[in-house]
Amino acid sequence: MAYNELLADRVREYLVERTNEKISEKSMFGGLAFLVNEKMCINISSDMLMCRFDPHRTMELLERPGVEPMIMRGKSLDGYCLVNPEGFSNKGDFEFWMEVCLDYNPIAAISKKATKKKTKK
Repeated sequence: MAYNELLADRVREYLVERTNEKISEKSMFGGLAFLVNEKMCINISSDMLMCRFDPHRTMELLERPGVEPMIMRGKSLDGYCLVNPEGFSNKGDFEFWMEVCLDYNPIAAISKKATKKKTKK
């Protein structure tokens, strides 16, 4: 899936200006993920933000305009949501979502890296 490069630039610029932490980019979830300190922080999927946040805030954040739950394997995933352009079209809303993701990043778990299985000889 392609992602909105202008939106990716907007996220990239915000992260560079806002944090001194290590920022990297990686293809994930069919889009472009921004990792802060090796942890997925926010993702661009098509023209939407995929946000990672404190799972305890799921119900609160799903009530915001332009937000829909993140569904994986037919199940709603707490701590993640998709935000369409309506939900971040103005500067204040965009900054809100960026800060929600950055606030959670220090306590978020690092994803386990896939390891290659050893084959028996």
